[in-house]
Amino acid sequence: MSVIKRFDPELFNIIQREIQREVSTLELIASENFASYAVLEAAGGVMTNKYAEGYPGKRYYGGCEHVDEAENLARARLRKLFNAGYANVQPHSGSQANMAALMTFINIGDTVMGLDLAHGGHLTHGSPVNFSGQLYNFVSYHVAKSTGRVDFDEVHKLAVQNKPKLIICGGSAYPRFIEFEQFREIANKVGSFLMADIAHPSGLIAAGLHPSPIPFCDVITSTTHKTLRGPRGGIIMTSEDRENPWGKTAPKSGRVKMMSELIDSAVMPGMQGGPLMHIIAAKAVAFGEALKPEFKIYARQIVDNAQSMAEEFLNRGFQLVSGGTDTHLILIDLTNKNITGKEAEDILSMAGITVNKNMVPFDKRSPFITSGIRIGTPAVTTRNMGKDEMIEIVGLIDQIISEPENLAILRRTKQCVIDLCRSFPLYEEFHE
Repeated sequence: MSVIKRFDPELFNIIQREIQREVSTLELIASENFASYAVLEAAGGVMTNKYAEGYPGKRYYGGCEHVDEAENLARARLRKLFNAGYANVQPHSGSQANMAALMTFINIGDTVMGLDLAHGGHLTHGSPVNFSGQLYNFVSYHVAKSTGRVDFDEVHKLAVQNKPKLIICGGSAYPRFIEFEQFREIANKVGSFLMADIAHPSGLIAAGLHPSPIPFCDVITSTTHKTLRGPRGGIIMTSEDRENPWGKTAPKSGRVKMMSELIDSAVMPGMQGGPLMHIIAAKAVAFGEALKPEFKIYARQIVDNAQSMAEEFLNRGFQLVSGGTDTHLILIDLTNKNITGKEAEDILSMAGITVNKNMVPFDKRSPFITSGIRIGTPAVTTRNMGKDEMIEIVGLIDQIISEPENLAILRRTKQCVIDLCRSFPLYEEFHE
């Protein structure tokens, strides 16, 4: 950091302000976490210098022997972590992983089913403003109004009616277990491929705290941050490698290509060029960390913290979508609190508590306003906070939301947040 300070003080000051923001605020955005210092070190290391288009042993550039080792290590650790037969660690993001998976298994214009964005899905699961909704014929399924959980009667009905080529399960604001087995049963009935997007619960799955998609899904995608606590990036996995079902052959030998070859080709050269070798190295670090016994303890605390928060929110009269959580994520419907999601996000931010506005199922407000907020516990758990702190944080949120115009409460809350963060320091390595 001292080098940046000497040569680019303007950027150095921006970075310092971001460090200060992270260490002095409560990060409750469910999709965010704090990577370890080891991950940060790898992500900022010399492997950023190396161009390595292609895959280990089959690069389009020379001098790749060591980045090949790093990528092979990342792939091996990822396969072990999820008990996967095949893994690709090159996608730059979860969205690009999803794009590559769709490019592999279906054709443009094919019918696909995914969870509606307003009901907890993701942009890449068929939103009309996203490539997925523009290139494919997406049919959205929903959660049941009475339960806030996936309406499998509707999923079955829509699948029978539309005969999708592929069904996506998973989402970005779904607080319950993903029911992979039930999706598999429906996919089998209509002859669909099944794709799992486990971007949010991936760390919990790795720790054995969430059902695994491996036995049930044809392809699995994820990010590497969030509950997995790695650098920002994407991955693709399958339970096993096998010959592709369409009979696609290698042009020279005529042999039937393996699925791994098709997925690899969809990633590169299909949708991106050179992989980010420094990020792949950082992924290897994160996967190694997740393989250690202490990661299971950490993941367990993430879930325990989320459930403690959910219980306290319910005790204070908040409405939770699905009535609680199985994971790291809580979706709060603020309709009965006379405040919009945007208003809550803004006022909580002023108090040093970071959340994001989020639509709730059957929301009558726009995505820019919303009726809800989404809260997650990975980042505060990384700071070693536990049940007592979760209850305290809910109390602080309740105070702010109950009296959003009370500046005295706002000031007191902000000081409480600062004091709490000081008691659970973050990134002390930056101050050594």
